[in-house]
Amino acid sequence: MRDRDLRRSLRVFAVGVACGFIIGAALVAVLITKYGQIAGVHQTSTRMSADDGLADVDTPVIEVRPAAANTPVATTGSAGPVVATPPAELTKRDFALPVEGVKPDQLVRSFDDRRSGSRPHEAIDILAPRNTPVKAIEDGAIARLFESKAGGITIYQFDPTEQYCYYYAHLERYAEGLREGDKVRKGQVIGYVGTSGNAPKNTPHLHFAIFRLTAEKHWWEGTPIDPFDVLR
Repeated sequence: MRDRDLRRSLRVFAVGVACGFIIGAALVAVLITKYGQIAGVHQTSTRMSADDGLADVDTPVIEVRPAAANTPVATTGSAGPVVATPPAELTKRDFALPVEGVKPDQLVRSFDDRRSGSRPHEAIDILAPRNTPVKAIEDGAIARLFESKAGGITIYQFDPTEQYCYYYAHLERYAEGLREGDKVRKGQVIGYVGTSGNAPKNTPHLHFAIFRLTAEKHWWEGTPIDPFDVLR
């Protein structure tokens, strides 16, 4: 009798262990599924809306990539070709340097440099004392005055043909009276060098980018062009 009771007890114990294992495995699977969903939500939340502007620099020595309408991304993950060499039509233009007192031979190429998260810089940093005037590189129109966490106080200027956009970031302030939609002239002061946004507070500089606009002519998206070759 005792042997029979012992065998019955062992069977009950084995069934209990098996059930516990199955329940535990199911709980682990649920947790893994939930974690994957949370990770997916977190990844999606890093995408920017049109009102977030462009991502920018961490340490100077900003991004633009083509993206789906109204959903430019925080990083500059490619959705199209990068134009490292500027079109001939741009190199033939007589541009003004965007920072007063800076000469072409003082510029440093940094288009392919990497910033936080290994994202490409896709711009040029021009160091200058705080409050140095920033000038429009050519005639055009102010498409957008915008302040973002990354770029700080920024200006988006369209060229006269509205094929290209010029992006001025980390400004200390705008030129007095500057408004969206204003027509500006080459060499006109539109702002001042600063450290707004995520620029190092002890390194005033202008983060300057050029990109070719899409057919929609959204001020926040386009294909990046290396400003170094344009301004030199």
